[in-house]
Amino acid sequence: MNFKWTTHLQSPIYHDSLSIREAVFIKEQHVHPDLEIDALEDKCHYVVVYDQHQAIGTARLYFKSETIGKVQRVAILASHRGKNIGHQLLREIERYASALQLTCLTLGAQNHAIPFYEKLGYHIVGEEYEEANILHHDMEKTL
Repeated sequence: MNFKWTTHLQSPIYHDSLSIREAVFIKEQHVHPDLEIDALEDKCHYVVVYDQHQAIGTARLYFKSETIGKVQRVAILASHRGKNIGHQLLREIERYASALQLTCLTLGAQNHAIPFYEKLGYHIVGEEYEEANILHHDMEKTL
């Protein structure tokens, strides 16, 4: 398993990220495409997890400031869930963020995923909210 990063929207890595997001968010969770593909697309760093050249997971990192990043669009293909890939993906994002001098990561966790993020050291900040008809809580972690 390996991780590849890009900031280029014409990159095959970005297109692999979009394919995974479409499968997970648009098809599985019924998020409207206009909500999934947003105005931040060209302002983010994208990571894709590959297993023997197959794209199986993705996320993006948006820089809110010089020291704070927001992890977004974390998705693992259904066929690869439960195999510790999400854990490894978040650790890779934390490594990458630290290398770029970020000191804090935030994210909007779907409520069902809160225990996953808590195991990785993230904690809830703020009240529950709804986004794309899915309940979320903001979470953060100091790096």
